[in-house]
Amino acid sequence: MKALLPLFIATALGAVAAPAAHADTNDNWVVRFGAHVVDPKSNNGTLAGARASVDSSVRPSASLEYMITPNLGVDVLAAWPFEHDVRLSGLGKVAQTKQLPPTVGLNYHFMPNNTWSPFLGLGVNYTNFFDTKGAGALQGSSVSIANSWGVAAHAGIDVTINPKWIVTADLRWINIKSDVKVGGTKVGTATINPMVYGISLGYRF
Repeated sequence: MKALLPLFIATALGAVAAPAAHADTNDNWVVRFGAHVVDPKSNNGTLAGARASVDSSVRPSASLEYMITPNLGVDVLAAWPFEHDVRLSGLGKVAQTKQLPPTVGLNYHFMPNNTWSPFLGLGVNYTNFFDTKGAGALQGSSVSIANSWGVAAHAGIDVTINPKWIVTADLRWINIKSDVKVGGTKVGTATINPMVYGISLGYRF
């Protein structure tokens, strides 16, 4: 999924360059539908004495933002459950898991009346891991990954197509750190801390 990052950047830049008319609107809500990639950092810690890695996942996503003012919005991110494989050096794939990462944040839109408007945000994330199963060397073992609370930083750009429709390209960094247990015994802590990037189509109402 790391290969998608250049495509993501190119799409965002292309959207900025596209001509679009913008008009003032009293619509306070923006709903967005698109797709996001959860791309964990390269070194995810040590589990049972071996270096762990968690792979990337892309899924459909949705968000809802309420504009308190033209510049300030409260944003909620949701997505279809992401699926990840967990690997250990020397052992390969040892587990697979699913997770939901609802995130709530406050965004500041710098130029809301322009065709393109960059924004920055900060919020909180709750990652719920579920349906975790052992695989490979841990096939049949009871494996669990603890749920996680953490901060989430947000940056992106809104590109106005017309007064109702926008395209959004965004990037988040989420702090995710979870204890991992095998057979009820803690074997280490996975530090996932992913970059989450995506593109979506939004509608103001």
